[in-house]
Amino acid sequence: MEHLAVIGGSGLYQIEGLQNIEQISVTTPFGDPSDKIIKGDISGRTIFFLPRHGINHTIPPEKVNFRANIYALKSLGVTRIVSVSAVGSMKEDIKPGDMVIVDQFIDRTTGRISTFFDKDMVAHVSLAEPTCKELSTIVYKAAVKVTPRTHIRGTYVCINGPQFSTRAESHLYRSWNVDVIGMTNIPEAKLAREAEMCYATLALATDYDCWRENEDEDVNASDVVKIIKQNVENSKKIILEIVRHFPETANCTCKNALQFAIMTNKKVVSKNTLENLDILIKKYIQ
Repeated sequence: MEHLAVIGGSGLYQIEGLQNIEQISVTTPFGDPSDKIIKGDISGRTIFFLPRHGINHTIPPEKVNFRANIYALKSLGVTRIVSVSAVGSMKEDIKPGDMVIVDQFIDRTTGRISTFFDKDMVAHVSLAEPTCKELSTIVYKAAVKVTPRTHIRGTYVCINGPQFSTRAESHLYRSWNVDVIGMTNIPEAKLAREAEMCYATLALATDYDCWRENEDEDVNASDVVKIIKQNVENSKKIILEIVRHFPETANCTCKNALQFAIMTNKKVVSKNTLENLDILIKKYIQ
């Protein structure tokens, strides 16, 4: 059976309607996740929820322990992740309040550890298609039931933050034909792929960044918060739709992402590394 987790971004700190709620504290070889993981039942299914920035939004994007978050969910049996993320729009037709089902990423972050395989063992997973098409389709179908203002695909450029872009940077990213800009889905998506977990992004557009030359439309935190509140209500409804139509099994290739990716012979890998990565590599390293 597939287990779903929702990683909540700015504004989404809980899922309403959960029953049999359990708060789970997890410690990983990579440190502690952003907060306790919430486990609960809704529409006859068990799901997990993790607030990316912590329940009180105390963790800035560049300080999120992405490895601990993904590892912790993996250790609890989660196989599929829906990332809910606030983003800025880089195109006129993606208006504040719109939803985008992201299918590509451009990484502009710095200093973030983006792999589990940084000690003793090397692995090269494919990121040509960084999100799960099957899960993304489920998210899209759920989203359009809630709001017709949903875009089926888009490219997300991930910056370090916590500051917003300069106008020059915003115009540069626009020249790359990106659709949205955010601060958190990288390295999250990369790590989910290494963990052989399906990953899909429900991006909630909050603003037009600062590429418009009208100063009144430059992004600022107070305007973003207003739109976030509207988007969060929609995202909660979308999550309920996703759960209602969530399949028992996955028919994608995400669960085999490491099959040919591990390059290092087990004989030269330390016992500590093998133990730390066991939940990721055990079916390949005997």
